[in-house]
Amino acid sequence: MKKKVVVAFSGGLDTSFTVMYLAKEKGYEVYAACANTGGFSEEQLKQNEENAYKLGATKYVTIDVTKEYYEKSLKYMIFGNVLRNGTYPISVSSERIFQALAIARYANEIGADAIAHGSTGAGNDQIRFDMTFLVLAPNVEIITLTRDMALSREFEINYLKEHGFEADFTKLKYSYNVGLWGTSICGGEILDSAQGLPESAYLKQVKKTGSEQLRIEFKNGEVHAVNGEVFEDKIAAIQKIEEIGAAYGIGRDMHVGDTIIGIKGRVGFEAAAPMLIIGAHRFLEKYTLSKWQQYWKDQVANWYGMFLHESQYLEPVMRDIEAMLQESQRNVNGTAILELRPLSFSTVGVESEDDLVKTKFGEYGEMQKGWTAEDAKGFIKVLSTPLRVYYTNHKDEEI
Repeated sequence: MKKKVVVAFSGGLDTSFTVMYLAKEKGYEVYAACANTGGFSEEQLKQNEENAYKLGATKYVTIDVTKEYYEKSLKYMIFGNVLRNGTYPISVSSERIFQALAIARYANEIGADAIAHGSTGAGNDQIRFDMTFLVLAPNVEIITLTRDMALSREFEINYLKEHGFEADFTKLKYSYNVGLWGTSICGGEILDSAQGLPESAYLKQVKKTGSEQLRIEFKNGEVHAVNGEVFEDKIAAIQKIEEIGAAYGIGRDMHVGDTIIGIKGRVGFEAAAPMLIIGAHRFLEKYTLSKWQQYWKDQVANWYGMFLHESQYLEPVMRDIEAMLQESQRNVNGTAILELRPLSFSTVGVESEDDLVKTKFGEYGEMQKGWTAEDAKGFIKVLSTPLRVYYTNHKDEEI
């Protein structure tokens, strides 16, 4: 009997070559599986299916993990206001983890002998796929033709043409990874550290001028309504915010960071929905969380984002961090109001029953109501005691 191999199939050059080569040269029964985390259109998925069978696949499946991706990752990144290096919403890296999880489950389900993916040996994705497969499908062989055979684009394209498969695999100036949580942009000017991307490099152009307000309502930290429209489907809410923000070109930036394998990488991105949602959510939390809730949540959220990027999603501590992030959101309720304009946005205010700024104890900079003037002077005197003790004993130290 032929051995079964599941190919993590994106429809790109490397995975297309992998399907055909394993079917024709190695005699595998190839199962092409496209794990969709929200980045594929219906047309793309249909084309993927047609191409997979032309390439020699025995079976093609689309595995929709968009909802799982939100429930098990995006939700917690919103709770934690997670931005890698304070900039990047961890778009591609988080997607890859859930694509790998879906592929591993499918391989186990059909009793596959091997799993194949198209990663090279120079990036992060090889680690995210391999580690997930090693943990969740430990008895399944991992095949990476592009990495192990050091294949060039020219070789792969020529092989496919020679075997009757014609497709437009022209290497463009820019390469894109489009997903629910943003689009990454590689190549072109990004390869020069001194340059930025031109307007033409972005997939979503600025269409609106002037300004408008965007109202995002949260319930227990999750998006509940957008401009008054309630969304039970959180994926649809994200897409709605993306549509509104992208028209202004909001969410564009450049991320420079360290890869898992040790070299530095640079990537452009456009992510209107993530930047608007995180900006609104963080703003609302300033009103509704205590000082120490915000402080400790920031500490664990930073680790959560780091571990997610570094392919450590399966580390058990991630479930512990998620539990803390979930609990921290019990009072994050209300509407954050943002002002949108071309290429930027600003925070305006919030409307919330859990607003801690509204208190009977006093109004900042105006009038105290929960203590007397003598109470305040006594508090300040006690607070200064350690410093007064120190400088009384060290009069020689001048500041």
